[in-house]
Amino acid sequence: MSAQNEGGHDHTERHDSQNVPSSSRRKLGIAVVGGVAVILAVVGIVERHSHYMNLAQETAKDAIPAVQVIYPQPGPTERKLSLPANIAAWYQAPIYAQVSGYVKMWYKDFGAVVKTGDVLAEIDTPGLDAQYAAAKANLNVAQARYKLAQITAKRWKALQGTQAVSQQEVDVQAANAEAQKAQVEAAEHDVERFAALEGFKKIVAPFDGVVTSRFADVGDYVNAGRGDVDAHGNATELFSVADVHAMRVFVAVPQDYADIISPRLEADLSIPQYPDRTFKAKFLATATAFNASTRTVTTELTLDNKSGELWPNSYATAHFRAPGDPDMLILPEGALVFRAEGTQVALVDDTNHVHLVNVTVGTNLGTTLQILRGVKKTDRVINNPSAGLLDGQEVRIVKGTPGYNVPPKKPASKPEAQDDASKNDTRAMPEDDRPGPEAGGRQ
Repeated sequence: MSAQNEGGHDHTERHDSQNVPSSSRRKLGIAVVGGVAVILAVVGIVERHSHYMNLAQETAKDAIPAVQVIYPQPGPTERKLSLPANIAAWYQAPIYAQVSGYVKMWYKDFGAVVKTGDVLAEIDTPGLDAQYAAAKANLNVAQARYKLAQITAKRWKALQGTQAVSQQEVDVQAANAEAQKAQVEAAEHDVERFAALEGFKKIVAPFDGVVTSRFADVGDYVNAGRGDVDAHGNATELFSVADVHAMRVFVAVPQDYADIISPRLEADLSIPQYPDRTFKAKFLATATAFNASTRTVTTELTLDNKSGELWPNSYATAHFRAPGDPDMLILPEGALVFRAEGTQVALVDDTNHVHLVNVTVGTNLGTTLQILRGVKKTDRVINNPSAGLLDGQEVRIVKGTPGYNVPPKKPASKPEAQDDASKNDTRAMPEDDRPGPEAGGRQ
């Protein structure tokens, strides 16, 4: 009995000794699982907090407007201006008939080279011929009457001392002789007038030149002072003659560029029929007054045309060159803000806050504008500012993308030197808030 109890007691002790390690392992496992859970929870909380913080930062960042800035660029060293021009003959004369009649014959056609006094056409004037003949006949009558009046006056003058005639009668005869003399003079002037009209039967060239138009044809009826009359009653000149030894060039210069006009002004002319050539024209005169409708001033140039290559009424493009103003500051049109306070630009200070300043705009250069007052070379100007920007508002500066106002960066393999065209390109602007040589910024 006691032996059995002792055996059972030993079995119980062995069983208990086996249960002790198993319980410890269970507790350890629970502790490990709990620790991992805590770590995961902490990591999740940290990640979520970080996500919320990043989201808050991005939201705050997005609330600040993003802008691109540019720097005012110096003006070009040379100003270039191309304007439409009209080429005219040195002299151009439309020729009308001075007498009425029918075209008897024409002798000069289009393109004929003529000298002063060359006959261009003849007009048959039967009515004028009859009037001329009548005027000469009236002159003969007046001369005969004057001769008779002179004889009569002399006879009455001789009888004055014999008391056969009164002094009154003598004076009457003397006055009659003077009146007949005046009639002769009037008849002579009438004959001279018709003789001059007879001279207009021949249409002649007024100066050396070229016949540029002819509207007269044999048998056409022409009116005095009106020219050729067509079937519809419309009158045109009979001929047109142009002196083309030299040409006049007329250009309408805008008011913004009127300062380039001077006696030393020259222009290179491009003419469509000579695409590979240019013609040098020199200043001749200017109107010294602007057209009220177009705000342009007519400027006249001249160029030699002894070769006859240039024709009257040709179209041309006049290319002018004038010294530029390096101190001039240039901004693109998109940088301007138009508000009730006036024309403004938005500047960004060192703390990235906006300041709206008024500017004075000078010459419009097309896509860019000359700024006379309000900005400096070192100012950072917002390009294409939003209409909602406020003075003092904070902004963040971003890099611009290459485009019209922001040129692309040049490859490193290319030399730094630029050609003259790029140096004078006032449209190139820097791509960020730091001026760079590739963008035409300050060094």
